Amino acid sequence: MGYFLVKKSTLEGTVKISGAKNSALPILAASLLTDEQVVLKNIPDLADVQTMFCILREAGKKVVFENNTVTISGQVKNGEISYELVRRMRASFNVLGPLASVLGSAKVALPGGCAIGVRPVDFHIKGLERLGFVIEIEHGEICAKFEKKEREVTYFLPFPSVGATEHIMTTAVLLNGITIIENAAMEPEIVDLQDFLNKMGGKVKGAGSNRIEIEGVSSLKGVEYTIIPDRIEAGTYAIALAATGGSGFVENIVPEHLETLWEILKQTGTTVKKFKDKIFIKAPEKKYSAKINVLPYPGFPTDLQPQIMVYLSTASGVSTITENVFKNRFLHVDELRRMGADIYLSDGTAIINGVKSLSGAKVEGTDLRASAALLIAGFMANGYTEIHNDFHILRGYERVVDKFRKLNGIIEHVER
Repeated sequence: MGYFLVKKSTLEGTVKISGAKNSALPILAASLLTDEQVVLKNIPDLADVQTMFCILREAGKKVVFENNTVTISGQVKNGEISYELVRRMRASFNVLGPLASVLGSAKVALPGGCAIGVRPVDFHIKGLERLGFVIEIEHGEICAKFEKKEREVTYFLPFPSVGATEHIMTTAVLLNGITIIENAAMEPEIVDLQDFLNKMGGKVKGAGSNRIEIEGVSSLKGVEYTIIPDRIEAGTYAIALAATGGSGFVENIVPEHLETLWEILKQTGTTVKKFKDKIFIKAPEKKYSAKINVLPYPGFPTDLQPQIMVYLSTASGVSTITENVFKNRFLHVDELRRMGADIYLSDGTAIINGVKSLSGAKVEGTDLRASAALLIAGFMANGYTEIHNDFHILRGYERVVDKFRKLNGIIEHVER
């Protein structure tokens, strides 16, 4: 387990964004639905993606990955995925439904992943039961066995969970009749999954709205498909440019995927100029405070909440961030306080009193996005900052050292 060593830097230049991790993982899981060859392009080389490759191989697939393109072939032969793989990330749970729909039954351990508060799989399980699966939970494993699906099923999600929406979509594609998901998540990654499934021959419509309809088909074909850019990575680098007093372009993005972020940055004084597939960011001479409500898409993304908190930690005045998606997603606050930030918590809201500057310190990343926020804080802070638990960053940010160095960031990855 290593750490990142970061020194105060003014970030400037151009950074190119990788493919979306949060699209790649559910689409890789959906590749289990066909025996034909699937070629996926713009796949980021990340620890989480490599874990999903291992899961596909354990299920019987042949996986070849080179230059951000993965080729998947072969038949699914095994419906039991080992705990050692599933514990590494939460998205691995989304193979349960596809495996069970192909083989009739499957068994997957309860998932691991970032410790950012309660993220139950109850919505997934209830959705699978509505689709006609019998679910048994024993010894930390969930077994799904298909019995019979009703001709038309409507599942109302208690919360617009991205993972549950993707899981039900993917599982329902090969099941008979109509499946309707109400209160569905509306993220761009959901639309990307729909586009992939439909290119394979699926009949899915409504992604991007809160109502998705899936008409089951008998089989799916192999395809070649390109994953959308990673909007969370794009937002992270845009915030980093603005937070460190720099300027530059964030390229290979879909600007419309981050409208709420651009509005917040503009409100606080940052210059934001949108182009077809890139954004220009210029930090303000004086940064102003903001009030942010974190909400499901199209609201402000929970995956950018820690990063925007760092940005606001040196803004003039008092800022507030209310977290409405993962109520306990404030584990990074104590680490930011170690660096001189003035932040306190009250009933799901972070109150941020802007300070003049941050100071470097030894800190620990508690999850993926918190670790990204601490990297940004390191570039803002006087002196050096050590961000420990490096594996979090490696799960979600491709070539992070190279990309920050190209922006003139002083950063080193120390492996032990």
